[in-house]
Formats: sequence, C-alpha cells, structure tokens
Amino acid sequence: MIAFIDDHRKHYGIEPIWRVLPIAPSTYHDHAAQRRDPERMSARAKRHEVLKVEVKRVFDTNFGVYGVRKAWRQLLREGFAVPRCTVERLMRKMGLKGVIRGRTTRTTIGDKAAALSTGSCESPVSCSRTEPVVAVRLHLSGHLVGFVYVAFVIDAYAKRIVGWRVSRTAHAGFVLDALEQALYDRRPVSGAGLVHHSDRGSQYASIKYTERLRSRASRLR
Repeated sequence: MIAFIDDHRKHYGIEPIWRVLPIAPSTYHDHAAQRRDPERMSARAKRHEVLKVEVKRVFDTNFGVYGVRKAWRQLLREGFAVPRCTVERLMRKMGLKGVIRGRTTRTTIGDKAAALSTGSCESPVSCSRTEPVVAVRLHLSGHLVGFVYVAFVIDAYAKRIVGWRVSRTAHAGFVLDALEQALYDRRPVSGAGLVHHSDRGSQYASIKYTERLRSRASRLR
C-alpha cells in the first residue's frame, strides 16, 4: 500500500488516495520518515533489514536455486538465529523463489474454445433429488512411487463421491470409467435428466467423453 501511494502520488496527490485507501496519514508519514532516517526504525525492522542482506547473499551464492527451507537452514548453520517464517516473509517481499526439482505436471490442458455449461446448480445445497447434479474433477496425487491421477465424480446433492478411478496417465478412458461407476451408483431415472458439471480439461472435452454423455442423455429422456 505504501508502494502504491509512492507510485501514484504525483498523479493523484496523497490526500485523495488517503480518502480511498484504508491507511492513516500518520502511518504513511512514519514509513516515509523511517526511509529518510533508518535510525528511526524499530529494532525489529532494523534486524529485518540486516537479514534481507544475508538472505539475498545466501540466495545468490547458491545460484538462485535455494528455497525457503534451504535458505533458512543455511542461515542457521552460519549462526543466524532466525525463524523460518521470517525467512519466508523476507524472501516473498524480495521476490526470491527457489527452483522446484523435477518437471511440472499438469492435470488437464484447458480448451478455451470449448463452451462452458450453464448448469442450474449454484451450490450443492440448492440441488434437488429430482434434478440430479454431478460434478467431475481430475486431481494429481503424489506418492512414494510417483504421481497418479485420480478422477472424481461427486453427487452435488448428497455431497459424496459416487465414482472414482486411478490411473498413471491422464487419458480419457479412465475418466469415463469413473463416470460409468457414478451412473451405476446414482441410477438416474428416465425423464429426470442429469446435470453434468466439469471444467474445460482435455479429458472432459474429448470426443469420446462428450459422445458418451450424449448417449447417456438420450437414454434418460
């Protein structure tokens, strides 16, 4: 908030910004005075300024790959008695982020051209038993042996999982198996219909999945 005022004070003026933002003028003036004279800073703020230099040194010395945990442990080894939460807060303020080991795995690849469904259920409590609503979701779970994909089908009225499948690969077949399990468990009656909610992930927007939905919908009419 202080940085926002500094960036826009020449254009809007300080007083108009104060009338909009929830910040007291005295707070801003105190920060400005401390920046002009660091000796007016509190002991805690002075220590954090010193720690910022040390955190940045550790980060740069290790080629910018250390995250919060490794940077914190390195500071402890060097004799700095600093809590981990403080290192995390300082690194966040300075925009320092460690490198994550391994590849980044995506659960779905969204199709922005796909149309979003306009379901009639705003929340699970507003769904009725006479108009069944299911929501599907794909989740990536990490284990000791690696990562697996878990497809869920949730009954929005009963608030419980009615279908699920696990797979090492994110293909359309295993999300279809979860859907079939949910339909067998839910057993929607003919004429009642079924509202299906999903994101625009490649599995749920695939031809195989949408054709299965159309086939099931025709049987429920």
